[in-house]
Amino acid sequence: MHGYDLILTLTAGLGGALFFGYITQRLGLSPIVGYLLAGALVGPNTPGVVVDVALAEQLAEVGVILLMFGVGLQFHLEELMAVRAIAVPGALAMGAVATLLGALLGVMMGWTWAPGIVFGLTLSVASTVVVIRVLSDHNVLHTTAGHITVGWLVVEDVFTVIALVLLPAMFGADTGRSVPLAIALTALKVAGLVGFAAIVGVRIIPWVLDKVAMTRSRELFTLSVLVIALGIAVGSALVFGVSVALGAFLAGMVVGRSDYSLRAASDALPMRDAFAVLFFVSVGMLLDVNAVFNVPWLFAGTLGIVLIANPLVAFIVMWWMRQSFKTSLLVAIALAQIGEFSFILSTLGRDLGLLTHETTNAVVAASIGSILLNPVLYSTIDPIARWLSRHPRLCRLLERPLPAEGGVAAETRRERRAHRAVLIGYGPTGKTVARMLKENGIEPTVIELNIETVRQMRDQSVDAVYGDATRPGTLEEAGIATADNLILTSAGMANSEEVIRSAREINPRVRVLARASYLRDLPTLKRAGANTVFTGEGEVGLAFVEEMLVRLGATAEQIDRERARAHQELFGETGASS
Repeated sequence: MHGYDLILTLTAGLGGALFFGYITQRLGLSPIVGYLLAGALVGPNTPGVVVDVALAEQLAEVGVILLMFGVGLQFHLEELMAVRAIAVPGALAMGAVATLLGALLGVMMGWTWAPGIVFGLTLSVASTVVVIRVLSDHNVLHTTAGHITVGWLVVEDVFTVIALVLLPAMFGADTGRSVPLAIALTALKVAGLVGFAAIVGVRIIPWVLDKVAMTRSRELFTLSVLVIALGIAVGSALVFGVSVALGAFLAGMVVGRSDYSLRAASDALPMRDAFAVLFFVSVGMLLDVNAVFNVPWLFAGTLGIVLIANPLVAFIVMWWMRQSFKTSLLVAIALAQIGEFSFILSTLGRDLGLLTHETTNAVVAASIGSILLNPVLYSTIDPIARWLSRHPRLCRLLERPLPAEGGVAAETRRERRAHRAVLIGYGPTGKTVARMLKENGIEPTVIELNIETVRQMRDQSVDAVYGDATRPGTLEEAGIATADNLILTSAGMANSEEVIRSAREINPRVRVLARASYLRDLPTLKRAGANTVFTGEGEVGLAFVEEMLVRLGATAEQIDRERARAHQELFGETGASS
């Protein structure tokens, strides 16, 4: 019966998310809205199909782990340290204001200060999943604003872990003496986790991935990366007492420091999007509309803190740190919601006897409301920036640029490489083409799936990307968006058509030169978008013709004419050209 529950939960959750996500996307809204609506309709508080909520939450936890692992892959420690001057005071300020306002709202509702403080803490932590999804959808995850926001989230997560340790000591049955012990234990665990990540990241994980990559098995590589992501995430929670999301983020940073970061992100995490969708579906299942109507003022006050007070504090901190108006607004709006950690804190508060069912449901309802409104608020950033640009005086008042080139904006800027040629494969043909391109002033980028070859190329100052060219992420990392030419140097390469189509989607203007083993492969590659295709069969035939004509004493004009004729006979039937 449990197996049936799993199938029903997956089918109903993903099927409903697909249907309502498509509807909301067509209406110009974020598909997240559809996912939440699907969760509410299949949850226990609405009639009709009811799925296993606990099972859905467990599946959603896998999505959170995989999503945070992917973020960690592309977020390096240097970038985190670069934004610490903003992320640490910003997270502290927003957390303090949200906690204070939540406590005051609780006192106004007739509570004591203890439940008010716990309630305020639940409103001080933005949803990592929502923020990453919104930033990714708008292609700003790897900008200055994206780095600051992710760093801000990491600091919030660390503070949340500390709160989860301290709350039972402060408000549980055994208080007093256990508080200093809890603080010391937390510090010891965090130090142990950092040391473990440093040792494992430098020595063990790269060695393991080297051994697996040498097998040339995609399945084993995918499995190894998933085991690393899940293993470190779960181990961090069990051994060090941190959240699995924070553990997965650290696991991603560990793998990201190796040569396998790109392949891990593009090849080994195909399930993360589906599981991340289940997170939003599981959030929708928690909503009890009747409980919200029982405490409307609590819900309104909660939503006001999340949507107004928190982003206002974030904007002030960003502006005070001399970030641009648009960057400050982007970070502020991205943080204007609450999510998974708020649910964890509210559940702990209920277990400690501090929060009631209506209170925790108000947190859930405010989370859903803020998640629904966040993409809408985000869409106002560009119109607001354009309006501000038409008012020079106000613009000069709000803009506080850094006094000189440098600082956080410069430290976290992602350098976009522009290449004129992207080569796939570094066999004898690829090596010759790369050498000739460099000799003629064109710096190529080579995509290669052999890690040892990649390391040798880098030692020889050849720009190389390790990864599977069939993955769009690999092509993007190689700079296909700004490349003039894409050259497929390997004959008979699997999925060549898929590579060409992906490159065309990213850069419709790129010129594609492909290599095929047989003449029969030409039409397929041409239909996929190749401009020019060379085949071994065709080129050998043309070489035979030219060699015979030279030995017979033909003139240069005769050789050119007969070569063109042979070319037509070889390639004319397919309508393609070499």
